[in-house]
Amino acid sequence: MAATDEDGGQPTIDHPLLEPNFLERRLYQLKLAGTAANHHTLVCLPTGLGKTTVSLLVTARRLEEVGGTSLMLAPTKPLVQQHAEFYREALQIPDDEIVVFTGDVSPDDRAALWKDATVVMATPQVIENDLVGSRISLADVTHCTFDECHRATGDYAYNYIAERYHADANDPLVTGMSASPGGDEEAILEVCENLGLQEVEVMTEEDADVAEFTHDTDVEWERIELPEEVLEIRDALNEVIKDRLEKLKELGVASSTQPDQSQKDLNRMRAELQKLINNDQSEGFEGMSVHAEVMKLRQAVTLVETQSVEALRRYFDRQRNQARSSGASKASQRMVSDPRVRESMRKAERFDQLHPKYRKTRMLLAETLGLEGGDRVIVFTESRDTAEALTDFLNESFDAKRFVGQGDREGSDGMTQKEQQEVLDAFRGGEFEVLVSTSVAEEGLDVPEVDLVLFYEPVPTAIRSIQRKGRTGRQSEGRVVVLLAEDTRDEAYFWISKRREKEMESELRELKGMADDLEEELDDAQQSLAAFESGAEVNPEGGKPQPGSGTSSGNGGVDERPGLQEFAEESSDSSSGGDGSDSTDSVTEGSVETHEPHAEGDAVEVVADQREMDANIARELSRREEYEIRLETLEVGDYVLSDRVAVERKSVADFVDSLVGGDRSVFEQVGAMGRHYARPIVIVEGEGLYEQRDVHPNAVRGALSSLAVDFGASVLRTESEADTTELLAVIAGREQETSNREVSVHGEKQAKTMAEQQEYVVSSIAEIGPVTARALLEEFGTVEAVMIATEDELTAADGVGRVTAERIRDVIGSEYTG
Repeated sequence: MAATDEDGGQPTIDHPLLEPNFLERRLYQLKLAGTAANHHTLVCLPTGLGKTTVSLLVTARRLEEVGGTSLMLAPTKPLVQQHAEFYREALQIPDDEIVVFTGDVSPDDRAALWKDATVVMATPQVIENDLVGSRISLADVTHCTFDECHRATGDYAYNYIAERYHADANDPLVTGMSASPGGDEEAILEVCENLGLQEVEVMTEEDADVAEFTHDTDVEWERIELPEEVLEIRDALNEVIKDRLEKLKELGVASSTQPDQSQKDLNRMRAELQKLINNDQSEGFEGMSVHAEVMKLRQAVTLVETQSVEALRRYFDRQRNQARSSGASKASQRMVSDPRVRESMRKAERFDQLHPKYRKTRMLLAETLGLEGGDRVIVFTESRDTAEALTDFLNESFDAKRFVGQGDREGSDGMTQKEQQEVLDAFRGGEFEVLVSTSVAEEGLDVPEVDLVLFYEPVPTAIRSIQRKGRTGRQSEGRVVVLLAEDTRDEAYFWISKRREKEMESELRELKGMADDLEEELDDAQQSLAAFESGAEVNPEGGKPQPGSGTSSGNGGVDERPGLQEFAEESSDSSSGGDGSDSTDSVTEGSVETHEPHAEGDAVEVVADQREMDANIARELSRREEYEIRLETLEVGDYVLSDRVAVERKSVADFVDSLVGGDRSVFEQVGAMGRHYARPIVIVEGEGLYEQRDVHPNAVRGALSSLAVDFGASVLRTESEADTTELLAVIAGREQETSNREVSVHGEKQAKTMAEQQEYVVSSIAEIGPVTARALLEEFGTVEAVMIATEDELTAADGVGRVTAERIRDVIGSEYTG
């Protein structure tokens, strides 16, 4: 039913679960919601035109008709919070039944809140962790929305959640929402397959129902001429790049020495170098180091060309610090020591002119906010360095604030979720006029309409370009300006962006008529999934699944649900038309949890350290009905498989790294495991164990021997992450089913023993490592004796040659200079 608001304005939507006179009735939203209530649907709608309202309408319908719980996923904390506030305003549901799940809420609290919630707003990593850790069930979730669903590619958490939802829910319905689902048909179909979507509904500004709610957004570009001093810095760096590419050409992996190589060509070079490494050719390692230097130099060129000299100065400072640090790569050291790079650094330090992009930005803001009487401007930039420096500069003339991500970086603090929300609220409230933002503000956040969106540099992908341009032109005519530095990568990025955007628009238009054909495009596995989740049988001829004898809640499958019937009816006979990440969970340290001995038919339990979620092992095991995963913060080990078996998993690179440095060596980790578990296991995963870094193979063999002989650990090798998964499954099953052992997590933090502290002190000298430290202590007896030993005396210890002895004495005997 339609209602008219109290002021006699636009008709509003009337529904038992919606606040009266709250939602303006827009025909295009009702049409989209009508389809999304009947099918697993991808909803494509320009930014700012109410994708969230479409999801809200479907949620209201499902909660009224089917009941259960609604789950809405969004990629960032601010976006999750924004959605929760909107739903609390729009729905006649108690506020405490609309809950927010982020990593700021403890796992135990989330498990309790889940049971009583009607609507859950969450970041995907948190839901993924809770599913893997068996804290929540999706069985009663009757509507799941994936906001900014173009992210559903690769290993992003959306994909795992969608797979579990279709498998676990009694009556599932999925809505995917995006202003830009992908750059081509293949990308869009990938999103549909990963989320189990069967219909595509697209509305563009060209649709009559949408046009009345949009205004023209012109795209202008301002060409910027760089000063001679900046071009000299760029040209000098490009000369170094050409020299390095010449070396790669001599190795047969580069066909050109031109510094403006495409990223595709650079990736191909890296792949060729990896082949050399895999074939045990030393040239591969040398070439990979040169390739890394090329990438660093290219970043420097990009900064000086497209950002500012100030951004380049900050980058050079970080590179110098990295080159001086322990364990610095040869690429960093070689780059900062090259005379041409050092001269470029000096020129950057001496450059005291105002960068022309800064000048043009100030002028455009003055025009918009001053002469034209505008209220708000958003400036987007790819670089956090630029965002910070530009904010400082603009504050000399305007009231500007930065908006960046939550992660801290060297020389730059991130923003907390609270700080992000406060800045957005203040911008909406008109408390300041210029928002300088990195990409964190691009996706769906309800930043108010602005008078100008300024691209400090072009955006090289269609998705990000459309997301950014969607910030203007919603309720009034807006302006988009792109700054292009002449004859630089800016121009290439701009034309790439324009081409990809046109391709996407074309694909979306084609997809508008693909609803009937889409299922034919989806693979057989997707069809089987659709049949399984709706309790239907697949037509042998490959047609749509037919209603079957499924176990849905008496309303038929999703495909036969009537949908937003009253909304659709009122819209058909009426003439008026009516948006950070994180997955950090906290667990009480030192807790001991003991479960009953394994009974026949019980699931095999695996306890995984939550920091292992970067790998797919726990995620893969959680897909298997016979396994139950618990996520905890383990003090020792990465996996606990019984009361006596704990496992430390290391990739070959991590294993070698732990031998030559790091905060906690593998020997410390395995030693701690051995004190708490009778059967400690070390899994070394991957190939090329004896080809990592500059570590002699015999040193690696010695470390493996020490783990087995000195620490009593079983050292097992696996080929891949998948191989590790299968090995853990077999060990856990053998322990719990065959040996009938219980799962027990123990291992409180303990202070290092005196011997461990002594080894730690000695091993840090010149980074000699724990094996050499132990040999020195066995030879000299005390740390003090090691410190005062001469070079000749040091060489008496096993494994200490003249070079190592010189390094030790150099560190001990040199004067501290700060």
